[in-house]
Amino acid sequence: MLSLCFREFYPEGQMGKLIIIASGKGGTGKTTVTSHVGAMLAAAGHLTVLVDADAGFRNLDIALGLESSVVYDYSDYINGSADIDDILVKSFDNENLYFVAAPQSVATTDFNEDRTAEFWNSLKARFEYILADAPAGMGDGFMFGARYADEAIIVSLAETSALRDADRVISELEGLRVDTIRLVLNRIRPELIDRKILMNVDDCIDALAIPILGIVPEDDDVTESMIVGKPLIAVDGYGAGTAFKNIADRLAGNQVQMMRFEEKKSFLHRLRSIFSHT
Repeated sequence: MLSLCFREFYPEGQMGKLIIIASGKGGTGKTTVTSHVGAMLAAAGHLTVLVDADAGFRNLDIALGLESSVVYDYSDYINGSADIDDILVKSFDNENLYFVAAPQSVATTDFNEDRTAEFWNSLKARFEYILADAPAGMGDGFMFGARYADEAIIVSLAETSALRDADRVISELEGLRVDTIRLVLNRIRPELIDRKILMNVDDCIDALAIPILGIVPEDDDVTESMIVGKPLIAVDGYGAGTAFKNIADRLAGNQVQMMRFEEKKSFLHRLRSIFSHT
């Protein structure tokens, strides 16, 4: 059992913030955003826990490189067979970052409502930020976190179908009285915007009518980090690492200008460029 003395982290009565990471459709990169923004918050000194809310289809543990460390999941706490300390998995790379796994075979519909509320409140009492990686859409896994969320981040691609589905999720969150809902546009490729294949950022914001929290460019470094289980915490001034850091800074209440980025050119592209000038 871990020995975690977090109660002293907050003054009496103050609680951490539960932020649900949601989208209308799959493939937008919710897990990528959750793992990287969480790692950036933790790297900045904020005590942070990431919760995989996708029961039956968990993969946040893989993105964090913690799949071999999972013994218990939150169903074990909710059904009373484990304490909150038992289900918390500490990151190998950051002392401020923790993880809670989703069950692989227990549906959230089987959970007792009072114990579910107690689960989230226990995390809020111990951590400054709780990021819940919700499954796509508005099913039971989404509702598992959304009913208790203080804020929401909608992750979308800059395309019509993703934005249309995201709009439905926003309406559901508003009905649940989640007052702060912000948008992250993920996997942006400027050349596709120029060719009118992807929508531009302003049109995306107008379509959803919620504030923009961040714009994340397509970046091969992110794909590699997800495969090896090590979220980016280094920044290079224009890539996805910088975008995720900026998002984490904004969540922490800091004013950060939207990053202007250029597409990272491939090695082959750079090689051709060199030879074309020789």
